[in-house]
This record gives sequence, structure tokens and C-alpha cells, in this order.
Amino acid sequence: MAAADRNERHDDYTADLRAEQFPHDERAHLDGHGCVQQELTVALVLSPERSLPVPALLAYCSEDPYAVHVTFHLGQDSPVTWVFARELLVEGVFRACGTGDVRIWPTRADGRSLICLALSSPAGEALLEAPAAPVATWLEHTLRVVPTGTESSVMDLDAELATLLGSP
Repeated sequence: MAAADRNERHDDYTADLRAEQFPHDERAHLDGHGCVQQELTVALVLSPERSLPVPALLAYCSEDPYAVHVTFHLGQDSPVTWVFARELLVEGVFRACGTGDVRIWPTRADGRSLICLALSSPAGEALLEAPAAPVATWLEHTLRVVPTGTESSVMDLDAELATLLGSP
């Protein structure tokens, strides 16, 4: 694909993200501690014809500036949480990325922009589809809290190392 075609597709995709509407209660919430949370419903893809809705929570805290936490409420006693690099999700909004346990890519289905998350663990694999607009908006909020490239400035590396090494 030519660079001009890729740029045009990227521009169309980001315009779609901005144009799509989502319910007010699915907007990102910033608490007073540098954490941004977003509740939304994702689809657990069981087959090309069948999926199940799964409540999910996206969470980002400046105390752990490189990571995002995604918690899936599967109707069990305890939810399932995945933690991976925020940078991976930022890139996955625009292009396929990731190898191994977490892979992310944008797609369109039935006229909607989606973010696909393929998760793999020793317990099994899952393909989830999330609505792109609230994910992108939530990511923008996280980038306002801690802009890309400034993550190390909000961490106290000496304290983190002391904790890891068991030092007082």
C-alpha cells in the first residue's frame, strides 16, 4: 500500500473516531490522584457470528505511568485484569502492534470503528472488540495526565528500587 493511501486511511479512521458518539456514562473519569478510569462494554468474540458483551474497566494511574490496566468482569467471583504498556494501546488505536501475549489493532465492522485485543495466556486465549471512540478519548485523558516521554519524571525510581530490594 502506498504511503499516501495509508495516510488517507489513517485520516479517515481518526475522523471516524472523532465523529462517533457514545453515551455520557462511558466518558473517562479523572479522580484526584492522577488516575483515569473508563467503564465500557467490550465484545468477547466466540466465533465470527457470535460474541458476548463483557463489562470492562480501563484504568491508568500516574503512579504506574507506563502501564494500563484492563479489568474484565466475566460474571465470576473475581474479575480478570490484564496489565500492559500504555504505548502498546496508543499504537494499537492506529495500526496493528504487539507480539506474544497482547496484540492490538484497529478495525471496522458494521460501520463502527473498533479496537481488537487478542490476549493469550497459559489459561487460554481471547479476542475482544472494544468501541474505538471511548478508548481513544480515554487514552487522550491519560496522555494529559502524563504525556508520552515524561513517564520517568513522575516515578521515584529510588523508592521503587528500595521497595523491590527490600531496603528501608
